[in-house]
Amino acid sequence: MDFPIVTGVCLAASAGLNAYLPLLVLALADRVTDRVNLDTPYDFISSTWTIVARVILLTIELVADKVPGIDHANDLIQSVIRPAAGAFLMMAVINDNSSLNPVVGMIIGLLIAVSVHAFKALSRPQITHSTGGIGNPIVSSLEDGIAGFISVLAILVPIAALIFLVVSGAFLVWSYRSVQRLSFARPRTRTEP
Repeated sequence: MDFPIVTGVCLAASAGLNAYLPLLVLALADRVTDRVNLDTPYDFISSTWTIVARVILLTIELVADKVPGIDHANDLIQSVIRPAAGAFLMMAVINDNSSLNPVVGMIIGLLIAVSVHAFKALSRPQITHSTGGIGNPIVSSLEDGIAGFISVLAILVPIAALIFLVVSGAFLVWSYRSVQRLSFARPRTRTEP
């Protein structure tokens, strides 16, 4: 990897949206490309059984995150998994680069993933409320697309991934806030007894 710290930052941010997607992208990149060469103890993620397990977990995540109510429970469960994935991803990509201490990398990855996850998890109930649940699959698909695209770019062209991360992050913040403003601007109707 040309810029392991940038790659780690982008993968950790993606993990804040979807833990399993960047882990799967990194594992597949380790197996099928020469761009990634994971060293021990991180190389286990590219074993066949962990890739299969991750595909199963990713499928569950993709479905659960699109169903109103279940997505909130999923976000609660993912409050531990996504930050841990961000820390792991950051440590895995900087492992052979001695310019950053692995503990510092772990903390950076953890903080990035928890920040992205917290913003997502706190914004989604408002999206559910303001759209009557119709917005959940749309927003979730957008988040998954962004997480996947950033993960692939982080491996192939880290600087482009960082630029896309900043632009898409600003877009998501703007989108979430726009939905919240619409929710507060919508007149409330009283029901007659």
